[in-house]
Amino acid sequence: MCVKCQPDGELPAGRKAWKLAVHISHPAATHRQKIPAVRSFKDNYCKGGIFMKKIKSLFTDSFHELRSLKTLAMAAMLLAIAVVLGFYTLQLTDYIKIGFAYIANELAGMMFGPAVGGVVGGLADLVKYLVKPTGPFFPGFTISGLLGGIIYGIVLYKKPLSMKRIIAANGLVTLLINLLLNTYWLTLLYGNTFVALLPARIVKQIIMLPIEVILFYAVAKVLSRAHLFAGAGRAAKL
Repeated sequence: MCVKCQPDGELPAGRKAWKLAVHISHPAATHRQKIPAVRSFKDNYCKGGIFMKKIKSLFTDSFHELRSLKTLAMAAMLLAIAVVLGFYTLQLTDYIKIGFAYIANELAGMMFGPAVGGVVGGLADLVKYLVKPTGPFFPGFTISGLLGGIIYGIVLYKKPLSMKRIIAANGLVTLLINLLLNTYWLTLLYGNTFVALLPARIVKQIIMLPIEVILFYAVAKVLSRAHLFAGAGRAAKL
């Protein structure tokens, strides 16, 4: 039986209940639904690329600092201070003692960047051993000093100095260098297992971290008031 349509294209009133509504997604609509995921990947990729460019720029600028005789003189002074401070420690308990050499290493990274900070940190360990050797030389701790100076430079160089940044810099060095890497070096030196050494070293680093943060902040604040950072590659803002 033929069904006649109205002039406006509608079915007769009695037939409207039988009208089916079929929705077919357009290919473009399906494609648009996937765009956020694609954009998210691209955004993350771009952010990673920007981060790596910033790190590269920090190292480039830090190497350029070495062209200045004033930078070389100040870096040599900080190296000498790090070596001297390395011979003095404050014994709190039988297992916990406060060292001060890190202050000079951190200042070098903060003032002149990761390249100079790494050189000062690595050379400080070498010179200290040459001046006063204690036991066999182990290059692992030289690597730790170099990497620590690099971390200080990456976090603090050419950035406004604040307590949060100092906590971040010292926290990374504490976790990656003092706790993990140096504990591994000790397993190679003395034959103890990593798991056996780790608990006591965790307690030590938890106690030492706030002490080192407060001590460095106090020193950096005094030096900033004395305008020591004015001639360096950055101006510390405290």
